[in-house]
Amino acid sequence: MNITGGKYKGQKITAPDENITRPTLSKVRMSVFNTLQAMVEFEGLSFLDMFSGSGIMALEALSRGFGKILLIEKNRKVYNITKSNIKKYENDNDITLLFGDSLNLCEKFRNKNKFDIIYIDPPYFSGIYEKSLSIASKICSGIIILEHVIELDLSEYNVLKQKQYGDKFITFISAE
Repeated sequence: MNITGGKYKGQKITAPDENITRPTLSKVRMSVFNTLQAMVEFEGLSFLDMFSGSGIMALEALSRGFGKILLIEKNRKVYNITKSNIKKYENDNDITLLFGDSLNLCEKFRNKNKFDIIYIDPPYFSGIYEKSLSIASKICSGIIILEHVIELDLSEYNVLKQKQYGDKFITFISAE
């Protein structure tokens, strides 16, 4: 797996076991960031990846100029792989990896942190999409990006755009 754009384009990233995670395909990552770039200027923005897996989405954001990156992962084995993936980028950048449950950790950010962009891609069929989205909407000042395979009731949100790739949907939601 490689970073698809920006200053770290082509850098190899180690993917965890596919029985534990399912990395976002490179064509989907490129489309996410191309779509997002048409909406906002990346330079200096903050990016939260609530369910980081390998960390590829956060590293794509870093490569494209986001200023502050936060990743959260609760699987210890995946966390260790992600930690090794981001290690070479830590010295020159504001990138932080937290271990723990993203729903609990993000709930603590409620009165402290606001993120410009939040990427939500929890395990499919986990039943936590709605709760993730609810929490994210309280700590995001810009756009929430949701990767999902099931139809979700998003009627209470301002959906900016939705794209489909095979069985996956990428939904862009305004947090404002």
